[in-house]
Amino acid sequence: MTVGTFVLLSLAGGVGAVGRLLADAALTRGVPRRFPWGIFVVNVVGSFFLGFVTGLAQSSVLALPWLAVVGAGLLGGFTTFSTAMVDTVRLVAEREWGAALANAVGMLALTIAVAVAGIALGGAL
Repeated sequence: MTVGTFVLLSLAGGVGAVGRLLADAALTRGVPRRFPWGIFVVNVVGSFFLGFVTGLAQSSVLALPWLAVVGAGLLGGFTTFSTAMVDTVRLVAEREWGAALANAVGMLALTIAVAVAGIALGGAL
C-alpha cells in the first residue's frame, strides 16, 4: 500500500465515522430509543455498498487501492458491528428479548443478503 493510499484510507475512515454519527442521529430523531433503527439501517446500507464496490473491484471496474479507500476506509468507518452488539446487550439488559434477537440475528441475516446483492450488482457492471 502506498503512503497516498494509506492517507486517503485513513481520511475516508474518519469521514465514514462522521457519516455514521450523522445518519444515526437523523434516522433516530424523534424515534423512541427502544430499537436502534439508526445503526441497523447504517449497517444494512453500508453492507450493500461494500458488497457493490467489492463486486466492482472483482470485475476490474474499480482498482484495488480504491476498494481499500472506499471499502475499508469510508464504509468500514461508516458501519459498526461493535455498536450494534452493544445495542443488543442493552436490549437484553432491558429484557427486550424480541428486539435483541431482531437486532442481532436480523441485522446479520440482512447485511449478508444485501452484501451478496451488492456484489452481484457490482460484478454485473
